[in-house]
Amino acid sequence: MKKKALTVIIPMILILLIAGGIVGKKLIDKYSYSTEEADMDTYFGVNSSDERAIILQDEMVEEQIKIHNDICYLDLDTIKKYLNETFYVDENEQLLLYTTAMETYETSFGQSGYTNAQGDHQTSYEICYRDGETIFVALDYVKLFTNFSYEVYDRHVQIYTEWGVRNTAELAKKSAVRLRGGIKSPILRRVEEGETVEVLEQMETWCKVKTSDSIIGYVENKHLTNEGTLQETPVTDVQLPEYTSLSMDQKVSLAWHAIGGVGGNDTLSAMINGSKGLNVIAPTWFSLCDEEGNFRSFAASGYVEKAHAQGLQVWAVWDDFNYENETGNDISVYNALSSTTVRRNMVDQVINAALQYGVDGVNIDFETIGKDSGPHFAQFLRELSIRCREQGLVLSVDNYVPLNFNDYYRLDIQGLVADYVIIMGYDEHWHGCSEPGSVASIDYVTGGIEKTLQEVPAAKVVNALPFYTRVWTIEGANVTDSSLTIANTADFLGRIGVEPIWDETTCQNYLEWGSGAKTYRVWLEDKESLKAKLNVMTAHDIAGVAVWEVSFGNQEVWELISAYANS
Repeated sequence: MKKKALTVIIPMILILLIAGGIVGKKLIDKYSYSTEEADMDTYFGVNSSDERAIILQDEMVEEQIKIHNDICYLDLDTIKKYLNETFYVDENEQLLLYTTAMETYETSFGQSGYTNAQGDHQTSYEICYRDGETIFVALDYVKLFTNFSYEVYDRHVQIYTEWGVRNTAELAKKSAVRLRGGIKSPILRRVEEGETVEVLEQMETWCKVKTSDSIIGYVENKHLTNEGTLQETPVTDVQLPEYTSLSMDQKVSLAWHAIGGVGGNDTLSAMINGSKGLNVIAPTWFSLCDEEGNFRSFAASGYVEKAHAQGLQVWAVWDDFNYENETGNDISVYNALSSTTVRRNMVDQVINAALQYGVDGVNIDFETIGKDSGPHFAQFLRELSIRCREQGLVLSVDNYVPLNFNDYYRLDIQGLVADYVIIMGYDEHWHGCSEPGSVASIDYVTGGIEKTLQEVPAAKVVNALPFYTRVWTIEGANVTDSSLTIANTADFLGRIGVEPIWDETTCQNYLEWGSGAKTYRVWLEDKESLKAKLNVMTAHDIAGVAVWEVSFGNQEVWELISAYANS
């Protein structure tokens, strides 16, 4: 019987032992710490020895560092995105430029040196090179103009551009920084007792940390002790010259003077007769006439002398459209602006003409800039601003009301390099528009000012008002328009015999009437509409007013301009 019992008991014991072993193994597997090491090439996303991941502040970004001849390089787009957007590339002349408030630094692709106002400077590394369609720039060269720090490791580079107070803690015992929170997560790095880590994010049982060599992962809260803070020391090696600005000691009160030929200069006295409150006249003298950077000129020294005698500054206008309109010749503004040689010729011509005729300022009125020309226009303004600053010339730039589709005009850069940024607060509905509407409704003007103030200091913002409106003619599906100046409005109203009605939405007097199959609609610009706009400008405390055009006003609106300018 005993022998028979043993044959039953022993297998049962073996079964229990096996079952216990299985359960025990499962418990051990469940609660034991994984020793699996993470694949660090996969973690950092590097595929070759000439690549390094980027840890920017406390996050890994998708872009990567390139190692070229043992030097760290970043592609230009990444430099502009994270470090410094002022770098400019001329693809055709193979130049890399960096323009400060006082000078331009220049180097050619593949060169180990650069030039600036002080002469030639050699570097121990190739400053920039091209790889296919991509331009790479040495981080050490970027550091000449930008405050940041970087540290190179086997697979990654730590970059800091901001500094503050960091939370820290020590490891209470040997531990592991894991890929994710959890004891089964692969190990990124083993850490020793007493080692300090930066605490990035605290959770219930795990926290996100960064090690001294910038490995970002997770450790258990129970392994941390001696929590504290560390005040970082900012990098302040770069001290570039600050942009200085010229400003009038009163509100700007500018009127453009449309001049269609040299003889138009003789009309100055007649044009300003009856105006009040003006302190700047801006004659439309110069227009880009070829892709070599030359300008057609209607300038005359006698005009400046007469203006000065009337107490007016002269800010001569340079545009990019009038010559083409006059001749029909197609001129690529892109070709002109994207060439460093041509751009410098343009700047020389502007400055030389300004000095020759003794004007007080430069008014850049480039209205045909396309999106692809945006970076080149910004570089033109940077380079021009240096020369204007050297010669004591006021630099003003004309702009459309800022909207999403024209943000490449870069009001933020203009607000830095120019003395005044003028917003043409009109042509909400423009000549040839298929939809009749106001030239400058109150919401349009207000929105333009407020959007500009997001990027430009109020002390530099000038809002331009229209001394005109449009008479819209609707006949079936056809819409046409004609211009109506404020000076001619009284005569116009007398002829049509229609009483205007105030429109609170646009803050304008509105007219509508029919004649046969035609319907006419007009949103008037007059004393009441301009007063509403000037009130908005006063409320936002901007730098002044401009008007298009000097001959379009009447006594009533000039009284308003004068009161605003002298307020």
